[in-house]
Amino acid sequence: MQSVLRKFKQLDPWVGLPYLVLCIIGVIMVYSASAGIEMQNGGSPTGYLIRQTIFAVLGIIVALVVASMRLKALRSPKLLGIFFLILLGMLFFVKLFGAAVNGAQGWINLGFFSIQPAEIAKLFIIMYLANQFAHYNEVSGTHSLGDVRYPFLIIVALLILILIQPDFGGFAINSAIVIVLFLGSEINWRKSVWILLSFLGIIIVGLPLIARFVVNHFHGYQVNRFVAYINPFANNSGVGSQLVNSYYAISNGGIFGVGLGNSIQKMGYLPEPNTDFILAIISEELGWVMVTVILLLIMVIVCRTIQLGVKVNSLYQALLCYGVATFIAVETFFNIGGVCGLLPITGVTLPFISYGGSSMLVLSAAVGLVLNVGRQYRKQQAASQKGVIR
Repeated sequence: MQSVLRKFKQLDPWVGLPYLVLCIIGVIMVYSASAGIEMQNGGSPTGYLIRQTIFAVLGIIVALVVASMRLKALRSPKLLGIFFLILLGMLFFVKLFGAAVNGAQGWINLGFFSIQPAEIAKLFIIMYLANQFAHYNEVSGTHSLGDVRYPFLIIVALLILILIQPDFGGFAINSAIVIVLFLGSEINWRKSVWILLSFLGIIIVGLPLIARFVVNHFHGYQVNRFVAYINPFANNSGVGSQLVNSYYAISNGGIFGVGLGNSIQKMGYLPEPNTDFILAIISEELGWVMVTVILLLIMVIVCRTIQLGVKVNSLYQALLCYGVATFIAVETFFNIGGVCGLLPITGVTLPFISYGGSSMLVLSAAVGLVLNVGRQYRKQQAASQKGVIR
């Protein structure tokens, strides 16, 4: 018991406390966003509340379990190999037999909740690449392109399987994680930063051009999202209605909102009010003040995670932190971008807030990795201080 309590005391409060607060806000807002429309449709007003509460509690348990594990155990080739085979099988299964939601076959329906393999892939990629790059540096002190050829092929296979679902949001976030981990493993930081900034610049400049090309040459549900992104008000009675109603929700809320539970847009006007567009509902009910609080809490987790990555002496631990920070930051950016019309709607959830079992459990496991790294860092600091005192 003393060992368990000692481990809990070593957990980083700058990561753990914002995570807990975000989970609580998420449960409240999922209930607020879903209760009215569920009653309107003859369902239970507490159905989503109960499920999200269960997901949040399970997520906290997962985070604590991962935080208390030995990092050496998480680097086991056998564990990572089994993880990869299960994930690969899930991605093949979901493409062949998965339930289609919003034009993408990305879910395995288990009744109580659905598993989204693209979410699980984010966690695997972080753990796998961090271990591979750290191993190469531990063995030879550096690595060449030849060394990363095998890991590169594994990651490309996963990304292709995610892309053909098609899940553009999942593909983009997983790709961002891969890029950051590749850059984080390089010795030349100046070159890495320039590559990353150039990549982001190409995306920002090229996205509108890509959107227009897709609209002119392809058809289907995914294309409709690009149509809405280019000009939502020209299609406000059709494919642009999601984004237009999101704008209405944000503008209705103003600074302080119309009050918890009083959103108009969640009552059938804005689809997916408890998942993709939950930030718009928060903005309408609780205003920009609460939106700012949520984004600040997420920013605290991301910044502290990056700070831990810079401070630790282990490349493996640093890459875990950089991967998790990228995961949370890019997913938040994609959700905000979709809600505000800065990016095409990709079905990406808001971390810790949106309804979803796969998202909550995977994000919680990722937070657990950071808490584990923070715990190891605190132990090292305490040991070094004892050595100085002696």
